[in-house]
Amino acid sequence: MEKKGFLHSLPFRLVLALIIGLVAGLAMNGMEDSALLTGILNVVVTVKYIAGQFISFCVPLIVIGFIAPSITRMGNNASRMLGVALLIAYVSSIGAAFSSTIAGFSILPHLSINPNVDGLRELPDVIFQLQIPPVMTVMTALFFSVTVGLAAVWNHAEYTTNLLEEFQKIVLSIVTKFLIPVLPLLIGTTFCTLAYEGSITKQLPIFLIIIVIVMIGHYLWLTLLYGIASVYSGRNGLNILKHYGPAYMTAVGTMSSAATLSVALQCARKSEPTLRDDLVDFGIPLFANIHLCGSVMTETFFVMAVSKMLYGEFPSVGKMVLFCLLLGVFAIGAPGVPGGTVMASLGLITGVLGFDETGTALMLTIFALQDSFGTACNVTGDGALTLILTGYAEKHGIKEAKLGDVL
Repeated sequence: MEKKGFLHSLPFRLVLALIIGLVAGLAMNGMEDSALLTGILNVVVTVKYIAGQFISFCVPLIVIGFIAPSITRMGNNASRMLGVALLIAYVSSIGAAFSSTIAGFSILPHLSINPNVDGLRELPDVIFQLQIPPVMTVMTALFFSVTVGLAAVWNHAEYTTNLLEEFQKIVLSIVTKFLIPVLPLLIGTTFCTLAYEGSITKQLPIFLIIIVIVMIGHYLWLTLLYGIASVYSGRNGLNILKHYGPAYMTAVGTMSSAATLSVALQCARKSEPTLRDDLVDFGIPLFANIHLCGSVMTETFFVMAVSKMLYGEFPSVGKMVLFCLLLGVFAIGAPGVPGGTVMASLGLITGVLGFDETGTALMLTIFALQDSFGTACNVTGDGALTLILTGYAEKHGIKEAKLGDVL
């Protein structure tokens, strides 16, 4: 019999894992160095590493298993829906970037920031590196799904379509039987290592004010996204948002849109009939890789703060406009993994804004402090964009594709 009730729910398990990890990490932070402490830490970092490897392995399979079959079900409408998805993801990202730029010019001149990131404890190396490389990168899986799905539609390839449908069922079993149970383990060990290092007690207060401002910006942007989506689609976006708690918490714990994908799919599926199932299967995995509005908003605000801190002035308005427009493009191609946005856009930070090695290192450090909240904004915003896709499909007479539909 399936277990029911709050104590067996995913949100409870995620919160419990987070609390246990924090308490254990803080306790170990106060311990003197010893063979016992080193042994415990070796186990923690190793478990975290293996869990992360497994989730990274599953992500490309999830992308292929959901996006490709969704494209074949939409038939001749697939190309149009893909174009709409890319457009709204880009508009959301640059909109968040420009909003953050305006807030930066308005708020940052009134703040005094004195960073100090020294004194962190070091984690031991992983003692057992069980490498589980994915069969392909996430971006390769994304392009594979799109090209194979579209080609199957154009060629009316019924055999390939049925094969993709079967593959989706297999991926669903992997997600529910393996990946979901592993997530609390990854979250618990992640927060345990952060607490032991001292990031939570030493690093976070340094930029606490900035992080709070950015988080407020995240919530305002999500409010705007869901408001626009509700008006456009004629459906209540709160019916989606109320189910996104587990996905938000998972994103906070994993700092990865890709690692949160399985939970986000579960949350979005609970929003039926507000969201169409076929567009959930298509939109949520796609937006997990191309829609990074929270990370973009954070990076834009932080580069302005670092520029003022290290170089004594903000970037010019012209540089910030160019940075925002290009950052939206880089965000579409950035991997949905911890720090993926800032890593993908390092060329912009150094080339457009002129940051040196010190500025780049500081940018990477402070971005990592809030990466979890930016990721949570990304993931939660995907529900709003999927609602826009639902509204677009309804307005243009694109019928819902059911599981097992043949070309």
